[in-house]
Amino acid sequence: MTTNENTTTVEYAPEHTARMNWAKRAPEVYRTMVRLDAAAGQGLDPKLRELVKIRASQLNHCAFCLDMHTKDALAAGESVERIVQLSAWEESRHFYTEKEVAALELTDAVTVLTDGFVPDEVYEKAAKHFEEAELAQLIAAIVVINAWNRFGVTTRSVPGHYRPGQYK
Repeated sequence: MTTNENTTTVEYAPEHTARMNWAKRAPEVYRTMVRLDAAAGQGLDPKLRELVKIRASQLNHCAFCLDMHTKDALAAGESVERIVQLSAWEESRHFYTEKEVAALELTDAVTVLTDGFVPDEVYEKAAKHFEEAELAQLIAAIVVINAWNRFGVTTRSVPGHYRPGQYK
């Protein structure tokens, strides 16, 4: 890395390589996932959808999906402040609407099934803020991002190269 007199050289850790490009090895599964993702997002506010995807990706430690959905959220007009606060949304509730809080609570419950089920109070709160059809779409969107996350972390997809809207 070269520098001039006014800059400092920063050496970053080396980028890891992906274990495999699963989309090329299982193209029909990939194409089906893309169609499923598009179907799951129908009728949902694009910003809410990206917040849900970012939150699930945080919980699942999927750096590739965090990179992608943070960039897509910014491109959709989401604020940096709200994205940054997502990892601590319970302490930063005032950054989100009650409907968004209900969606984030549901995202956490569906993503982290340590109790083996989604608590009734979490589901009921979401049901108060979403029409039944919209709630079904939200649940589908949460389930689909969890599937994407599992592909990403298993194959060690490399973050940092995504451009907003690249896969749409």
